[in-house]
Amino acid sequence: MALTDGMVAIIITIMVLEMHPPHAADLAGLAKLWPVFFSYAVSFVYVAIYWNNHHHFFRLIPHVGASIMWSNLNLLFWLSLVPFSTAWIGEHPFSPVPTAIYGAVLLACALSFTLMQGAAIRSQGTDSPVRHAIGRDLKGKLSPLLYLAGVAIAFVQPILSYLFYAAVAVMWLIPDRRVESELGGGH
Repeated sequence: MALTDGMVAIIITIMVLEMHPPHAADLAGLAKLWPVFFSYAVSFVYVAIYWNNHHHFFRLIPHVGASIMWSNLNLLFWLSLVPFSTAWIGEHPFSPVPTAIYGAVLLACALSFTLMQGAAIRSQGTDSPVRHAIGRDLKGKLSPLLYLAGVAIAFVQPILSYLFYAAVAVMWLIPDRRVESELGGGH
């Protein structure tokens, strides 16, 4: 968890350092930077969602073996690409390729989190607390589909991609009580 906390802090720092002040010293110059700020804000929310879910997730895992550590590093790899894809869409808003790449990075993050859950379930055996907590995992199954739709539609109508990506973020912002339920309601 400490490695993930440090990496998330670095990822957020890199993202904010990519935001450069406007060249003009007026509000019009600042207004021109709205795509950069918006992409940062959305990506910040995404990284925060992963960090929050990561903390909840690891409360159900008393023992972390090699497969969980490697799958966590896989997640961190994909999360580390969020600043790059964020900067690209901020510089080229509504451009098909950056929009699709942004969605592909988000898709890879989602799939890697799912792989990490699978590693935990396999390591815990048939009565896995992780398996009980995630249940049918509707959000976890729907998210990659929305990301894929966003990537595909980026080449036709990039603004719709942003709506798909935002829908996933909103879906995960709604508090998820599955881990707390499995832990007996604790915080």
